[in-house]
Amino acid sequence: MLRSLPVPGPARATALAVATVSTAALLGGCTGTGAPKSAGHTPVASAPAQLWPKRPPAPPPTPDTESYTGPTPVPGLPEVSSGDIRKVSALSVVNAQDAADARASAPAFEDATLKKIARCTDAPKSCPVRAPEYHDLTGDGKDELIIGIESGNHILTVWAYMLKNGVVNRILDTAGTATAVEVAEGDLIMREPADKPGYETRTVHAWDAKNQIMVIRETEYDRRTPSSGSSASPGPERTR
Repeated sequence: MLRSLPVPGPARATALAVATVSTAALLGGCTGTGAPKSAGHTPVASAPAQLWPKRPPAPPPTPDTESYTGPTPVPGLPEVSSGDIRKVSALSVVNAQDAADARASAPAFEDATLKKIARCTDAPKSCPVRAPEYHDLTGDGKDELIIGIESGNHILTVWAYMLKNGVVNRILDTAGTATAVEVAEGDLIMREPADKPGYETRTVHAWDAKNQIMVIRETEYDRRTPSSGSSASPGPERTR
């Protein structure tokens, strides 16, 4: 069996010196051309600096209780015992809603649009009422009826209805110069052109289980995407 011989003192010292230099080179990084170098210390994130911290904040806005009146039954429509709102004619809902608004002296449309709606059966091509859409807005697993009505100045009025004990109830009434209307996870989203070119407003209407209506959850500005539609003059959004 072979046994390792002890390394002489000078040779052992030389080997230790070489090992020390190699270790230092590894720890310090290569200094040759194209070799990676340290980027330095990473800046530490700091908390926002609050300006005028002792300034008293503004009071919260007064809640808009007028918009939270609950669902509105539409008079003049038969009860739907089946519980399927698809059994209700969308045009009959529009006509009944227009009649109710007229009795309340609060018409939603100008006379020209009302006349077009009255002729929808005989002149469907000029009818301003869009094809009905059905989506679950309340989260109960049943579809609600969503109606879009075009009027002057590119205004799109959007009404949404649910069945409550067989009675048709309106749960959303909004309007705007919509470039797009979407439904995502029960939220109804309306996109409109903003005053600043290249941007649009995005208004999210969400179900309020307590008040049993759709309410505005948020309104924000987004950069306009090519699929958002053409730019048009912005118009005020109406909710009630």
